[in-house]
Amino acid sequence: MPVGEVNIQSALLAEQAEYYRARAAEYDEWFLRKGRYDRGLEHTLQWSKEVEELRGKLNTQAPFGEVLEFAGGTGLWTEYLAKSSASLTVVDASEEMLSLNAARNPDPSIRWVHANIFDFQPDRLYEFIFFGFWLSHVPSDRFEDFWSLVTKSLKPSGQVFFIDSIKEPQSTAADHVLPDEDDSETLVRRLNDGREFRIYKVFYQPDTLQERLADLGWIAQVSRTDTFFLYGFGSMKESTLAID
Repeated sequence: MPVGEVNIQSALLAEQAEYYRARAAEYDEWFLRKGRYDRGLEHTLQWSKEVEELRGKLNTQAPFGEVLEFAGGTGLWTEYLAKSSASLTVVDASEEMLSLNAARNPDPSIRWVHANIFDFQPDRLYEFIFFGFWLSHVPSDRFEDFWSLVTKSLKPSGQVFFIDSIKEPQSTAADHVLPDEDDSETLVRRLNDGREFRIYKVFYQPDTLQERLADLGWIAQVSRTDTFFLYGFGSMKESTLAID
């Protein structure tokens, strides 16, 4: 990548990190469909139904053993993971998010790590790695590097489970606009106080994401719920692990 593009990407990633620091106190409004994210009762019921579907799919992988969660945020999924984990390490670039996560999950088996995920170096191997609504914030040209980190952090027999968003206008705030172009990787996000930030947001289709993971040596199954979410789980091929 040319130096100019590297600088632009670094600046945008820094802005993205600042956005999530600033958004920490209001982040749960999105998941709980409150405030600017409230699209009415029928919408909320469908959203809740699909969230329960995700939890059911995740539960099929339990018990999770020693778990690493990337981008743990305010702890909505940390809370669920902790129920079936022997130990849990939560990594996030936002101290504000980690503070809320720890308050929600006062569990001595949980370790919180403040770190930029792109710079994170694991100090142990894990049996299970989870990330919710993180992959879409990874620039396309860092996709392979991120999955290399996942591989490096995972035990040979380990499993990965991830959740993310389908490109659906009603999943975001009423005053947010999704780009028309399918190849667009950035968008503008607004806080309740009106401040705006540019962030990365890469929307995937299950089949193309599954193929891309297969090219990297993953045996993965990627699916979607009816309207709002994408999810996937899998492991590395033995031959790929042997090479690494």
